[in-house]
Amino acid sequence: VQLQASGGGLVQPGGSLRLSCVASGSIFMINDMGWYRQVPGKQRELVAYMTGGGSTNYADSVKGRFTISGDIAKNTVYLQMSSLEPEDTAVYYCNADLVDYMGTRSNDYWGQGTQVTVSS
Repeated sequence: VQLQASGGGLVQPGGSLRLSCVASGSIFMINDMGWYRQVPGKQRELVAYMTGGGSTNYADSVKGRFTISGDIAKNTVYLQMSSLEPEDTAVYYCNADLVDYMGTRSNDYWGQGTQVTVSS
């Protein structure tokens, strides 16, 4: 199973970016997909996730600014980030909780990380 994330970059404060993540491989079913972020010296933190039923959840720090969307049935999730702040600077990781074709469930599938830098 592989998760391929893309869309990071450098943006000015107040700007927007859209991250994309596609999961591929021996996937039987995805329960939910989401985004985490990490800055050096700190633990990886949840940004947002979406369930297969369409429910979403956000970290308080991004509510009203970030929107997670996508189609779990098509193994795809997006993160639209608006009104970006320097504090949003981090490496963003895509994550999936899924069941593979062997029937094994795991929430430990991660993309390679994409750098988001918010700076003037």
